[in-house]
Amino acid sequence: MPLRVPFEQAQDYIGKLVGVTKWFTVDQTRVNKFAEATGDYQFLHIDKERTTRETCFDGTIAHGMLTMSLLPTFATHGTLKIEGTSQYIIYGLDNVRFLNPVRIGSRIRGSFRLISADERKAGEYLLRHSATIEIEHQNKPALIADWIVLALA
Repeated sequence: MPLRVPFEQAQDYIGKLVGVTKWFTVDQTRVNKFAEATGDYQFLHIDKERTTRETCFDGTIAHGMLTMSLLPTFATHGTLKIEGTSQYIIYGLDNVRFLNPVRIGSRIRGSFRLISADERKAGEYLLRHSATIEIEHQNKPALIADWIVLALA
């Protein structure tokens, strides 16, 4: 359940971890569907034997953009929400970095730390979270980014 607070209390959460999602398994079927949807059929993602033979990876890896595309789902469950708002519109991403490949069969999750919460006008808030997509049993995350949403009443 996401943390939901009145806007006046949002400042109390700046710099704090506000949510961590459940683990999510990245499987080959999802990667294949992403390849089909985007036209990105690079062998690293769809050909296990070739990837194992020709790269340092022991099997296929997820597209970095697939990993990033899971941010909205993770954010739904892991970011701070403002009481009285019901719509959250993606405003943008800053400082996106792909730090570690996600191997097929890995479990990932999102964690979110509130960076800022600004009231633009009555009933409209700009929320910025530091987002991390963690890989289970890995020290280095798959991805980090600043996740920015517009919260509307």
